[in-house]
Formats: sequence, C-alpha cells, structure tokens
Amino acid sequence: MTGQRHDLGATFVRLSRAVVAAEQPVLDELGVEMWDYVVLSALQDGPAHSQARLAAATGRDTTRLIPILDRLEARGLLRRTPDPADRRNRIVELTDSGSELAATCQAAIRQLEARLLAGLPGDERAAFITTLERLAELIAAQRGAH
Repeated sequence: MTGQRHDLGATFVRLSRAVVAAEQPVLDELGVEMWDYVVLSALQDGPAHSQARLAAATGRDTTRLIPILDRLEARGLLRRTPDPADRRNRIVELTDSGSELAATCQAAIRQLEARLLAGLPGDERAAFITTLERLAELIAAQRGAH
C-alpha cells in the first residue's frame, strides 16, 4: 500500500497505548484495574468453563490470571465452582455484583470512546469500529487455524 506511514502493528500499538491511557482514569474511578475489566468483560457472555479457557479468551497466562481471579472473588464479583463434569476444573462466573460492575465499566468506557471518536464523522466512526472488530475476528480465526 503506497503512502502508508506505519506498519499495522506499530499503528495498533500507538492506538492501544493511547486508548488504554485514556481508559485507566475511568477504571480507577470505578476501583477496577485494567486486567480486572478484561476478565469481567470476558465473563459477561457467560461462565468460563475453565480457568484455562478464560486465560485463552483474555490473552492472560493462567499463572497471571489466578491473582486477578482471587482479587475479584474476594470482592464478591465472581465465583469459581467445581465443574461437575471434571472436578479438577473450576467454572468461573460473574456474581450479580460482578455483572453490575462490568456493565457500569462498559458504559463508562463507551462514553469515553464516543468522546475519543467524536472527531470522526458518524459513518466513518461506525465503519472504523466495524472494521476493527472484523479484523480482530479474522486475525483470531487465522491464528486458530494454525
């Protein structure tokens, strides 16, 4: 592609750092660390049938995930219960309080995103979000195929 100034990876890293830096004060105000939010968000669609699956879904190594789960469980935001099909596994799911906090965080993040993207016309904003989500799905699918 001619005229492209940066590689995709470099552009995504710059964008990611800027967005995470903008989100951090929002999450700080809600008493949530960034990785807490990642885990809460991952569990919004339903329980994870194992901590290993949750680690894969969040991109966090299992050994680094455990302290996050411990912290969230101690706050009453999630629970881990033995999997009846395999008692070595733990099913991880949000409590009602966890669901409420996840929804509150997501609403606050969406408000921030609206402010960050306000400089783009509505059709470009919608196309950007749709394309970004689709690209993430395509890359994830390609990685899963290998």
